[in-house]
Amino acid sequence: MPVSQFMAAANAHYYATRDPLGASGDFTTAPEISQMFGELIGLWCADLWDRAGRPDTAWVELGPGRGTLAADARRAMAKAGFSPAIHFVETSPLLRAAQADRVPDATWHDTIDTLADDVALIVVANEFFDALPIRQLVRRTQWHERLVACQDTLFLPVAGPPVPDAIIPEPLRDAPAGSLLEVSPAAVAVMRGLASRIARQGGGCLVVDYGHEGPLLGETLQAVRGHGFANPFETPGEVDLSAHVDFTTLAAAAQVSGAVAWGPVPQGELLVALGIDARVAALFKAAPDRGEALAADRARLVTDMGLLFKAFAITAPTWPQPAGFA
Repeated sequence: MPVSQFMAAANAHYYATRDPLGASGDFTTAPEISQMFGELIGLWCADLWDRAGRPDTAWVELGPGRGTLAADARRAMAKAGFSPAIHFVETSPLLRAAQADRVPDATWHDTIDTLADDVALIVVANEFFDALPIRQLVRRTQWHERLVACQDTLFLPVAGPPVPDAIIPEPLRDAPAGSLLEVSPAAVAVMRGLASRIARQGGGCLVVDYGHEGPLLGETLQAVRGHGFANPFETPGEVDLSAHVDFTTLAAAAQVSGAVAWGPVPQGELLVALGIDARVAALFKAAPDRGEALAADRARLVTDMGLLFKAFAITAPTWPQPAGFA
C-alpha cells in the first residue's frame, strides 16, 4: 500500500486506542508543558476577533489532544471579553472523553465539513498537520511512489509504480537518484477547506507545528514511542507517526482558496511578541516558589521548541493583520 495509506491507518488506530500525551505517554505538546501557551493563543484569538469588529464567531480546535489548550485559551479569551462557542474536530473516542472533562460544553465534529457556515471561524491547529498522511516519492531513473510491503510480519518501504513528472515540483524533477520527496494531499485538502470557509465567512486560523518552507528533498517521516524515536515501519498503530509540515504549500493552498497567508515565524518569536515574559512575571508574583519551574517552562516553549516549531496563520481578506506576524 502507499505510505500515505499506511500512515493513515496506523495513526487512526493509534489515536483511537490511547491517550499518547504526557510523561506516561509517548510525547508532550506545548499546552501540556505550561498554561502560558494556551493562554497566549487565546489572547491571540481574542485580539484578532476584537480588531475585526467583534463579529459572531465560533472557536475551533483541530486535534485538541486532552483539551488543555482549549481550556487555557478559553479562560484567557473570557478575560478579554470573548466567549465563543467551542468546537472540536476530533475522531478519537478516548480523547473526546478527556476533552469533555475540560470543556464539557464543546461540540464535536469528525471533519471540518460540519462546522457552522453562518458565523466567522477562528481556528487553532497545534501539532495537527504533522500527523496527516503523506505521500513519499522516490527518484530512480524516474520518480516512483513509495509503497509499504509486508513480508511475513515485517513491514518494509519499497519503490512502487512510476508517477507522472507533472506532480513533482519542476525544480526537483531531475533530482539525483535516491532523492525522496514528501507531499501531503491530505494537508492541502484540509487547508483549502478551512481557507475557503474563512475567506467566505470571516475569521482566521493559527497553525503551530514543526516543518519547513519547501519544497525540499529528504525524508522526515518519523515515529515516536515513550518519548524516543522508533522505526516508523515497526509495530504500526503502536507508535505515533508524523512528518514535517510544508508551510509554503499550506500558504499556496490558502491563497488559492481566497485567504491571506502570514508567516511562518518561529514559535518562540510569536510567544515573545504575544507577551510570554509579562505572563511569566505575573505568575511568579503570584507564586514566587515556582520561579525555577516557570523559567524552565519558558525556556522549553521559547528556546527549545521555540526554534523547532513554527507558527503560520491565515485570515479572511477583510480581517486585520494577526498579532505576531509582520
